[in-house]
This record gives sequence, C-alpha cells and structure tokens, in this order.
Amino acid sequence: MLVLPVLTYDPLDPATVNNPYPALAALREQAPVSWHDGMSSWLVTRYDDCTAVLRDHTSFARDRRRTGQTVPEASLSVQSLDPPHQAGVRSLFMNALHAQDLPGLEARARERAVGLLREAADRPSFDVMAEFAAPLSLSVVCDLLGVDEPPLTEFAATSDAIMRSMDGGLDPALVEPGRQAREELTALVESWFAHTGRPGGLLAYVRAGLPTGADETEGMFIRNTARVMFQGGYSTMTAALGNALHTLTECPGAQDRLRRDPRVVPWAAEELVRFDGPVQGTSRTATRDTTIAGIPIPAGDPVVLLFAAANRDPARFPAPDQLLLERRDNRHLGYGWGTHSCIGTRSAQACVRAALDALRTHPVPLRSAGTARRQPSATMRTFTALPATLHP
Repeated sequence: MLVLPVLTYDPLDPATVNNPYPALAALREQAPVSWHDGMSSWLVTRYDDCTAVLRDHTSFARDRRRTGQTVPEASLSVQSLDPPHQAGVRSLFMNALHAQDLPGLEARARERAVGLLREAADRPSFDVMAEFAAPLSLSVVCDLLGVDEPPLTEFAATSDAIMRSMDGGLDPALVEPGRQAREELTALVESWFAHTGRPGGLLAYVRAGLPTGADETEGMFIRNTARVMFQGGYSTMTAALGNALHTLTECPGAQDRLRRDPRVVPWAAEELVRFDGPVQGTSRTATRDTTIAGIPIPAGDPVVLLFAAANRDPARFPAPDQLLLERRDNRHLGYGWGTHSCIGTRSAQACVRAALDALRTHPVPLRSAGTARRQPSATMRTFTALPATLHP
C-alpha cells in the first residue's frame, strides 16, 4: 500500500496568505502529489507534473459536466470548455485579439500610468491597489474591448465578489454573493452586445465575427467569455500589478536596475509575474483512473494544480526564489497554460510593461509607506491595500 506524506497546508492561514512559498516548497519537495482533506482534492506542485496534466485533456477535464457534474450556464465559457468544444469560441476571441493594435494599447496604458503616478506623487502616500492598479487595469481592459468604463468603485466590488467566490469550496458563504455579482455583470455585458462597441475594439470584432445562424447556446458561450475576459482581465491585471510593485518596493536593487536600463522591462514583466504571480492555481477532474508522477488518481477525483509552487520549482527555474529581472527562459504559469490560459495574457503583460516603464521614468522611486494587507484567498494572490509613497 502506498503511504503518502501528510503535511499541513492551509491556503487561508494568515501566514500562508502573507507568504505561501515556504509551505508550497515543503509540499513540492516532500509530497509533490498529495491528497488534501480540507480541499477534497489532489494537490500538484511540480512544474512538469502541472503542465502534463494541463496538456492531457482526455484524462483531466476542465469541463466538470464530463464527469457527471452540473455546471450553471453562467459559468460556461471558453475557460470552462475543453477541446475540441472550445475551439470555435476560442478561435473567435483569439482572432479578435490578434486584430487589435496592442502596441497602441500599451502606449495608451503607459500614458495613463504616468498620469496616475503624477497624481499619486502629489500626496504624502497612496494606495497602489485603489489608486493605481485598479484604475489602470480597468482602463486597459475597457480600451481592449472597446467599451466605456463603468464606475470603478461599483465594478471593483462586483469583481471582488466574483473573485472571492472562486474559494467557495473552502467557504460556501462566498458562493451566493459571487452568483449575484456574476448576474449583474452578465447584464452589463449583454447590453454591450446589444450595442456595438467602439469601431476596432475587440467586442466589435467579436460581434462582426459571430457565426451566421449561431444558436443560443453558442451565443451564451460567447457572451460569457466576454464577461470572463472583462472581469478576469481586470482582476488578474490588478493583482499582477500590485504584486509586481510590492516586489519592487521589497527589492530596491531591482527598481534601480529598471531605472538604469529600459531594455530590461520586457524580461522584468515576466519575471515579476513568475516570482509572485496573480493566479495561484487551477483545477481539473480526473475522467478515468490514471496517475500523476506514479500516484494513482481515481476517476472523478478533483486535482488542483498549484501554479505558485510550480513557478518556483528549481527543476524548471534555476535559483527560483531569487528575483532575476533578466531571466530569459521564463515560460511561467502566472496566467495558466495552453488552451485554458488567461485569454487576455498579452494585454495583461502589456499593462505590466507600461506600468514598469512609467515607474522607471518617474523622478522618484516607489517606496513602501505602511503595512500591506493581503486578500485572504486561495485562488487569486492579491492585496486589499498596498500603501506606498513617491516622495524621497
């Protein structure tokens, strides 16, 4: 009989929320594939094992309906469908993305970031999340889609409820607020589909590319995907920006390196996401009896792939706990992997690059101005408050 090591891992423990990497390293080293009673799932922590599961759509389903589970219609999108069923919707959105002027989007994001930093510099201190990361992310995702920005405060609350509901398995009280928030956001997105967005925007391209005679189910998938891209793009960008800027305040030498050489910015944007990424992991369900790294996985069992652990796997990333801004071979899992990776990854990284370049050229480096507070979440690694200053 195979006996697996038993380790204590609580993703919502305050110490783990603040710094999950020691606990994840212990899991990766001592029990890289292990059953977690509290999460009722197998946890997978090594890079190669995570990517192997993500590639194997036959044995591991993202679409839980394939294993007999019920999935609400509002949750069905390109992110929840498996190949080949997601191909048509994914192709439509990827073609729409490729048609966008991403260099222009990045330039506008940089201009917006410069303005936000200039406003922040007028105050003794400011909250990076509320006054920089959130407004910049909302601006970028609305620019990409070609829609008007909704009021930030209201939308941020809606997005937060949806994001927190991802931890509904650990805290069922989060599920209903998330469902209600998803309904509100769905109504907003449907209003966009009723009225074509700005010419050239991604949403206008998607509308123009809708298949002739598309049935209601396909239309639902498309609208839901637009909602996921909007809300998920905003929340992921916001989290990535907060984590990146926090890392820079903790590693002043890295900020100095950026300020000396603009050529480092593209590599730094990837390395900062690898080092402390926004997406902690994702889940799959075994469709049949199988194995991961020799460990038997029964059919129907959930599997959680811990990207945060994989991104610091020394078998894939040399010196994984060091921030190396010029790291070149850096195919991290900060936004997922493959056909289920964040569909807005390119625009998210354009936003991070724009923010880094704006910060790099600001007269005064960014410094911490108080105690940062993390969002207690097992799915998204982000801050609720990140006080900083742009004063000497």
